[in-house]
Amino acid sequence: MRVSIIGQAAFGESVLQRLQEDGVEVVGISAPEPTEGGRPDPLWTAAGDAGIPAVDTAGLKEDTGLARWNAMDAELTVMAFVTEILPEEAFTKPKHATIQYHPSLLPLHRGSSAIAWPIIYGRAETGITIFRPDEGIDTGPVILQETCEIGPDDTVVTLYFDKLYPMGVDAMSKVVKMVEAGEITFRDQDHNAATYEPPIAAHHGRIRWHEPAQKLYDLIRGCNSQPGAWFTRKGEKLKIFDCKLTGEQVPGMPGRILSIDEEGFNVRLNGGVLRVSRVQAEGARKQGAGEWAAEVGLKVGARFR
Repeated sequence: MRVSIIGQAAFGESVLQRLQEDGVEVVGISAPEPTEGGRPDPLWTAAGDAGIPAVDTAGLKEDTGLARWNAMDAELTVMAFVTEILPEEAFTKPKHATIQYHPSLLPLHRGSSAIAWPIIYGRAETGITIFRPDEGIDTGPVILQETCEIGPDDTVVTLYFDKLYPMGVDAMSKVVKMVEAGEITFRDQDHNAATYEPPIAAHHGRIRWHEPAQKLYDLIRGCNSQPGAWFTRKGEKLKIFDCKLTGEQVPGMPGRILSIDEEGFNVRLNGGVLRVSRVQAEGARKQGAGEWAAEVGLKVGARFR
């Protein structure tokens, strides 16, 4: 079966490599074309190394690029990490149409920040969906779903790379084999149960120290590594990244600094203590929280507001 891939980044590259290992004939890929001086996309590079024709993903919105894409005559298109809104012809023309990966249990968490929002909402479970795309955003019929636990200390980074990424590569391989064997079935999504959240932006990550400890910790985890949860101190933003919540109960006001050492500092919350180990000051690099505290002269008893 002739397969084409629309995707990008390491995930798109991994899907290409897995399909090649499976013996699938990959006849073309679409990924962001490298720009002068820019970092080349891993899927684009891997395709070039393998001698596979490539079309710029943005070019699929134009007649010339779309014609080149359709000329590859794929029987199935695989969407592996696609962020562009593409014309229907780009994914409906193949004999078996298209399958797409999404890192949530659709119809929950439609949209481009589907990994972050379940963490922010404090969910204990998420998963992956392989579905057939249609004219909507993540609204097509479901082919396969698999669940995974959201660990109590998972961030977007750990949840994706340790769980949803390898699950997605395996699932793509499985569904391509199902399509080739004629064993594929579809289940319509329950649109009444659907949720759609906007892309995570800086304003979503504002830390309010008076909020319950678990809610605040979930926000920080869901914004790690982008865009970073933040608050202002002396008129400047400070982002918090790596941290750990303990259930220790300490009297006092939320946001109060309880202790400082070389590795970080502890902050009193409503319902726990936050151990902060990595931060980023405005306009600066990420650094150890203890190093930052020493640089700015942070004192025990000071209070973040």
